[in-house]
Amino acid sequence: MKYFLYSLLILTILGCSTQDPADPPAVTDEAITEAFPEISFTRPVDLQHAGDGTDRIFVVEQRGVISVFPNDPSVSGTTTYLDLTDRVDDSGQEMGLLGLTFHPQYESNGYFFVNYTSSDGSSETVISRFRVSDNNPDVADPESEVEILSFMQPFSNHNGGQISFGPDGYLYIATGDGGGAGDPEGHSQNRSTLHGNILRIDTDSQQNGKQYGIPDDNPFADNNSESREEIFAWGLRNPWRFSFDPETGELWAGDVGQSDREVIHIIENGSNYGWNIIEGSICYPPTITDCDMSGLELPVYEYVWGRTDTGQSITGGFVYRGDEIPSLYGSYIYGDYISGRIWSLDISEPDDPVNTELYNASFNIPSFGVDQHNEIHVLGFDGKIYRLK
Repeated sequence: MKYFLYSLLILTILGCSTQDPADPPAVTDEAITEAFPEISFTRPVDLQHAGDGTDRIFVVEQRGVISVFPNDPSVSGTTTYLDLTDRVDDSGQEMGLLGLTFHPQYESNGYFFVNYTSSDGSSETVISRFRVSDNNPDVADPESEVEILSFMQPFSNHNGGQISFGPDGYLYIATGDGGGAGDPEGHSQNRSTLHGNILRIDTDSQQNGKQYGIPDDNPFADNNSESREEIFAWGLRNPWRFSFDPETGELWAGDVGQSDREVIHIIENGSNYGWNIIEGSICYPPTITDCDMSGLELPVYEYVWGRTDTGQSITGGFVYRGDEIPSLYGSYIYGDYISGRIWSLDISEPDDPVNTELYNASFNIPSFGVDQHNEIHVLGFDGKIYRLK
């Protein structure tokens, strides 16, 4: 994902609508606050809750550690839920332990799933299932790993990372285009590869010798071509973070752009989002002024890359469904990793979306998360977890 590469640069020296620079931002200095002032993390990339009513927070560190702690601002320490540092390769800026999700029946079966880059020299993305230990709900069993799905990464960047169970009970997996500028191997428009897609699999069944099944309504289920049956939607560059609206079930994704547009999509079954024919709503490369966009889904919103009032690498977020900020209810909250800006997007009028800047942070934003109350948290590469307020 491009934003990790920019992080390295920064640390070393360093119809669709587009944001209008003439629109004045409504910046609120107090829009976020430290959620847990007494604790910090090393490169936190994901925040989840288990959906089991315990109101615990799980934070994923890129190096391969998952920590758990009570959702209490006075908490002063964490417990290591799972340590995978011996299995995770985080040597590249976009590699490591990148995603965590809990099975919908976690409370009864103890299953959870992770997405990581393997350290065994295979250059593989691995989706694995683990189980909580029998005698401690705050500690997982590291020996319980069952590899569900793995695939090679031709480059070290654009690995996707998000995994999440949808309202249909299936596991959704974000995969990048495999890396390299401009999708040099043509993955995103090639349906015989797992790269550049949102995948959807059934982890509660096993088919054809695999640890998962294919939902019957996946667009290429039982196809007679070489299209991968796991594909739900394709034509994506690097959908690093996606989320489901808990009220509508819509799947929102922030797709990291190449050099011109940062993109927000609502992902639908069987849709092609156009990369690398288009980047956002324009032809790719932008020197091409005419390209065939027929059959391609344009973004619900995009912003121009690299401007002082936008950013350079979108971090997808969540539709706000909490109770503490009624004015944001139903808006999509997202940010930019490089600029640190956080926005709310209201597309209740699709032809006239309202994008409002909420905060301009002084830290890189790799991810957002929600607790069991649907309150949004912001992860910072300053090691802290913040809370939208």
